[in-house]
Amino acid sequence: MTTPSSVTVAALARRGFVDATRALVVAEGLEDVASLTGDPAFMDDLLDDLGACADPDQGLRLLVNLLESVDEQTLRRMAQSIAADPDARRRLIDVLGMSQGLGEFLIRHPQRWEVLLDVEALAIAPARSMMREQVLRSIGADPASTAPRASDPHAEATLDALRIAYRTQLLGIASRDLSGIATMDEVGAWLADLADVVLEAALAIGRAAVPGSDRMELAVIAMGKAGGRELNYISDVDVIFVAGPAAGEADEPAALAIATAVATTMMRACNAPTPEGAIWEVDPNLRPEGRQGALVRTLASHVGYYERWAKTWEFQALLKARHAAGDRELGEAYVNAVQPFVWSAADHPGFVEDVQAMRRRVIENVPARLANRELKLGSGGLRDVEFAVQLLQLVHGRSDVMLRSSTTLVALEALATWGYVGRDDASTLAAAYRFLRTLEHRIQLHKLQRTHTMPEDEGDLRRLGRSLGMTADPITALMNEWKRHAREVRRIHEKLFYRPLLQAVARLDAGEARLSVEAAEERLRALGYIDPPGAIRHLEALTSGVSRRAAIQRTLLPVLLGWFADAPDPDSGLLGFRRLSDALGATHWYLGLLRDESLAAQRMATILASSRFVSDLLLRAPETVSLLADDDELAPRSLAALIVEVEAVVARHEDPALAVAAVRALRRRELFRISASQVIGLIDDATARSALTTVARATVEGALKVAMRQEAGDLPLAMSIIAMGRFGGAELGLGSDVDVMFVYEARDGLADETANRAAFAVANEVRALLTAPSADPPLEVDADLRPEGRNGPLVRSLESYRAYYERWSSPWEAQALLRAEPVAGDADLGAAFTALIDPVRYPAAGVGDIEVREIRRLKARMEAERLPRGADARLHLKLGRGGLSDVEWVVQLMQLQHGAAVPSIRTTRTLQALTAATEAGLIDGADAQTLTDSWSFAARIRDAVMLATGRASDMLPADAKTLTGTAFVLGYPLATSSQLIEDYLRVTRRARGVFDRLFYDVSDQA
Repeated sequence: MTTPSSVTVAALARRGFVDATRALVVAEGLEDVASLTGDPAFMDDLLDDLGACADPDQGLRLLVNLLESVDEQTLRRMAQSIAADPDARRRLIDVLGMSQGLGEFLIRHPQRWEVLLDVEALAIAPARSMMREQVLRSIGADPASTAPRASDPHAEATLDALRIAYRTQLLGIASRDLSGIATMDEVGAWLADLADVVLEAALAIGRAAVPGSDRMELAVIAMGKAGGRELNYISDVDVIFVAGPAAGEADEPAALAIATAVATTMMRACNAPTPEGAIWEVDPNLRPEGRQGALVRTLASHVGYYERWAKTWEFQALLKARHAAGDRELGEAYVNAVQPFVWSAADHPGFVEDVQAMRRRVIENVPARLANRELKLGSGGLRDVEFAVQLLQLVHGRSDVMLRSSTTLVALEALATWGYVGRDDASTLAAAYRFLRTLEHRIQLHKLQRTHTMPEDEGDLRRLGRSLGMTADPITALMNEWKRHAREVRRIHEKLFYRPLLQAVARLDAGEARLSVEAAEERLRALGYIDPPGAIRHLEALTSGVSRRAAIQRTLLPVLLGWFADAPDPDSGLLGFRRLSDALGATHWYLGLLRDESLAAQRMATILASSRFVSDLLLRAPETVSLLADDDELAPRSLAALIVEVEAVVARHEDPALAVAAVRALRRRELFRISASQVIGLIDDATARSALTTVARATVEGALKVAMRQEAGDLPLAMSIIAMGRFGGAELGLGSDVDVMFVYEARDGLADETANRAAFAVANEVRALLTAPSADPPLEVDADLRPEGRNGPLVRSLESYRAYYERWSSPWEAQALLRAEPVAGDADLGAAFTALIDPVRYPAAGVGDIEVREIRRLKARMEAERLPRGADARLHLKLGRGGLSDVEWVVQLMQLQHGAAVPSIRTTRTLQALTAATEAGLIDGADAQTLTDSWSFAARIRDAVMLATGRASDMLPADAKTLTGTAFVLGYPLATSSQLIEDYLRVTRRARGVFDRLFYDVSDQA
């Protein structure tokens, strides 16, 4: 009989055969089988099944070789079986199409194929007891014995029988795997069970081969993947041997010598090559002292070593320890004895750093030629998942027994269940781990060789892809899927493995990590909490219950308590955290953010326990806590970006109150961005002042747009807002009002009276909108620096300003104009106003003696009359000696005198003007630096007071609590806050000396 005419080269190519011409020739070898079935459709069905396997060409070749290797009677039975049972046929073809190694095993032992026929046995997990019985019987050992012995341990046939029995069981597991009956997790567990059985059988050979073996007890401890019951098809089996004298024996050295001989024989039984090959390497190098250490030790010797000498990696390895073979009582005693070492490993100094460094060394030692193909050790590989999971287990498992599984995926699920890892991250890691392990299994199955490297050959890649169900373009699909999983593994590994929270938790002892309520009050008091009972109530509210939210907070709080205690007000920090968690705890991202982004958690803790101002902003808009995770998110935004956003929110709201509410909410967010950056040290104070001015400009611009739309409508009216004082100087602090003047210009023939009335309404509306009651911080608009002060019109036309300054301007008004700068509204009108006032603030002839005397008189009067009664003049940040006002008046007097002649000092910014004056030779460099230091220090303290207390103040704090909080924000250690006063007095004393010399005797210094 020949192959049916329907079986053509084209038909075979369509089925997935690569070399269809050769396949057609090979398929002729199936004619005897086809004739035995009596089924005319058999050949087509058989080739269809081959076309669906991982490698149709290999499957066909091995199937023909298998059928040719049997006698006629066996061939008939096989033919009838695979014809009558399509599922059994497909299982056979799945194995042959994937595993050349198992195919060759079947060709040598064709009777073993029957393991694929029993569908009921294949549908359930292979019982360890069943495997044990079959493997032990194969070497003539009694399965009923607690210490079985092989019948003839010295015969090569015994070792061959062990290998045949092992591969028969492996064939059953592989068929379950490839046909989809079993999951990857189950396959790994079954392979570990099979390894246990083989170790038991090898031990039976050792017992029988070594005289006196009944005088000792020997337990084999599985380690690594075998210990975790997640073994590969072909892998070293890591073990540790523990031994001792048998009951009634007292000679420990003799027992150890016998046990060593038994262990050596046992390993050789697995490792030694025979006509049936080797099984796998038994690797005992995880034992104490590694290769240099004794192969077998007593339990006491093991414990002594771990107490004194073990390194971090050894404790990590013990996480997987499990009794596998030999004396069960001794093995379980060993596991119980080493568990305390595992769960106290994280208490060792530098534990987390050691584990992280070890993982980096593993990656560095991967050969460069393999780095991009390494599934196990490379970046984004299996070790990334395993190390991350193990590190989290070892740190958090000290106090949480739910995490103490030796199986990676079980432990990962527990970490997600109890909140130590985000659900999405855990799901992504688990999927990637299963994919990578499945890929590793398929690679090893092909030739039954130990490898973790992606092949380069296209045929091998094609087989792998097809084995995973990728049939359209298997190579491309496989590579894309592999790279995607590797990227995700590396991303999440970096996030979990290197997060600072691990190091912080590891530094706690196990009792602290558990957060025992009973011991909490004492610890809280020691940490500096003023109200430990109140703090405990917050802790109980946050951590009670079995919800995932409570579990995550139990993880976070031991560390947060320490971070709160590192700041001035830990009680407020804990209260703030509770309020924040009450507001956000039910959201899907909040607690995950704090757990996964440890930097965000630490920053939040610092802010809540040190800054009332930033805490209030955070609690008003809790969602802004997400900004703390990213430095870029905390960077101040440009004016252009803010204006675009302001214009968008104003355009969205017709109602003026809603429009300005949106603008003020935007300002609140930006205030949080800036002030949080100040507290955690991301930006300096000069940058903060500039950023605060930018935010104020955008806010005023938004309010003006709303007011113009509301009050001026379509009138041809131009308006501009002129910033004055610190606003104009781009030197706003957190507690600053904004000083402004309003200027308008009627256009297109608009009557001035109509324009004035509309402009007045607009100016009033701007002030009302920005100060209206709201949960957002108000922006006080102060127009008292306008001509004639409070007695003058709130708003003037450009021509009215021109007339006033030409006829009535006084020296103090010219001085005030030095800081005038257009910030909102019509740009052309703002530029015209600047051109109008430049001759006033930079008079061509400077200022004469009369004007200088008047300026000095005003300064002296301000110091005498405006300083609060009873205030210590030395500690007043604005009006005190050497404070802000002293520096500003020196600078402004120089600008009035020399601004016309020295254009470089024409700036509204105090420190910029000082620098320009130094470069122009108007002031000595050392004097300028003294004034700069004093002004900057006073401005910093002013902002720090606001940050710490949430209240603006021009006084350096006198009470200890406020002083401590202010000093902390400025970077002083908690115990040295009094140093702030000494530093301030020293800096301002020097500045006052320079001020007295320059300001009150300016003519001699000019």
